[in-house]
Amino acid sequence: MLFELRDVSLTRGERRVLDSVDADVPVGATAIVGPSGAGKSTLLRLLDRLADPDAGTISYRGRLLDSYDPLALRREVALVPQLPALLEGTVESNLAFAARLAGKDADAERCLRLAGLDPDFAGRDVSKLSVGERQRAMLARALAQEPAVLLLDEPTSALDHAARDAVEATLARLRRELEISVVLVSHDPEQARRLGEWVVRMEEGRVTEAGPVAGVLP
Repeated sequence: MLFELRDVSLTRGERRVLDSVDADVPVGATAIVGPSGAGKSTLLRLLDRLADPDAGTISYRGRLLDSYDPLALRREVALVPQLPALLEGTVESNLAFAARLAGKDADAERCLRLAGLDPDFAGRDVSKLSVGERQRAMLARALAQEPAVLLLDEPTSALDHAARDAVEATLARLRRELEISVVLVSHDPEQARRLGEWVVRMEEGRVTEAGPVAGVLP
């Protein structure tokens, strides 16, 4: 099992964002689905230790998540946030920065190809990129760390249909070409059907159902 969550709760202010969550996330492609405010993005952040739960336990590959150094964990588990957050400069400098954090040398051409971008994007100023190009550059930056797991928070929510389809094709190709697991947050059940093998459905901070796509999203 990739991640195991047991009785996980998190409160922000007076709001219970996650309420006694129990869920298994297997190796492969998992989609976390549900309406806005269900706690999906918060759950994803817990898997990368950008926050820790108030109660309960999370395990990664059988080891308690809070026993990992957060920076060491993020070299293996890479989060691509919903809103692109690239550093000033070129695409290549962003890839090099991410690779250095993981103690690696960036293969910019390979990362860009895997993310569906031409190699000439390496020299592009990130401020000149479209929203879709920024999203792909964020994906390339995550891949520069050579992670075992990609956490994707609504990776196509700001894109038009053509750009969405292109990013989804890229993600499907990544799954074929790399031994990498993907945990995808989406409000769109159809996207979960297209990209996921396993689904965790959430509502109001709770997991209401989990299982293979065909069983949860018939």
